[in-house]
Amino acid sequence: MSARVVPEGSRQRRRPTKQGAVLSERLIIDTALRLVARHGAEALSVRRLGAALGADPSALYRYFRNTDALLIAIADEVIGRAQEGWEASGDWRTDLRAMGRRIHGCYVAQPQAALLAAHRTTGGPNETRAVEKILGILRDGGFPDALAVRAYHAFVDQALAFAAQDAAAAALPEAAGAADTEVWSEVYGRLTPDTHPHIAATYPLLAADMTRSGYPFALELLLTALETLHPDAEASTERGREKRL
Repeated sequence: MSARVVPEGSRQRRRPTKQGAVLSERLIIDTALRLVARHGAEALSVRRLGAALGADPSALYRYFRNTDALLIAIADEVIGRAQEGWEASGDWRTDLRAMGRRIHGCYVAQPQAALLAAHRTTGGPNETRAVEKILGILRDGGFPDALAVRAYHAFVDQALAFAAQDAAAAALPEAAGAADTEVWSEVYGRLTPDTHPHIAATYPLLAADMTRSGYPFALELLLTALETLHPDAEASTERGREKRL
């Protein structure tokens, strides 16, 4: 797509597409997500998207000025899906854990879309809603603003980084994924205590753990670290010192 501007009031397509649907941003985004899931990033083109929609490719310019604008909309949609059905419990650790797992899980469930969009900042309604929620969890949980912002940054970057890595693994062709898994038995399983004592000693645990995502444990490490930085933890430590004195 090339850059092009269409007035807001002119966006709605009045006639149905060849499939009988009325073109809309929602229909375009949902169709783009399906195409990317099936065929990868190369499916995100005007020609293929127009064909899938049964619409003239030029009609897409009424909704998205270029391919990047559509990509941003896709990224914002994935963020929105991660928040569907979420309700705050009132406990900051419980709520951050749930939000992190939702973000990670939603991207990994759509690995091709994650590869395209996990690193983008959308500024869209779903992203701004997520930022507001996460900051709210932290501030309502008693974190001062400066720490809440730094915690938000670390929390989101951790979730998205693991999501991108795990999505990349999930998006590998089946043969490549199987070959990667086989390395743990064919290479690491053959290493001896004489040359690699620590790998040999931990190999069964290592091989089992490396087939799973490291995100759940990494998230718990982050939450534990935040708990130690919480003002309540500092106050409790100070009270303990006073008692000892």
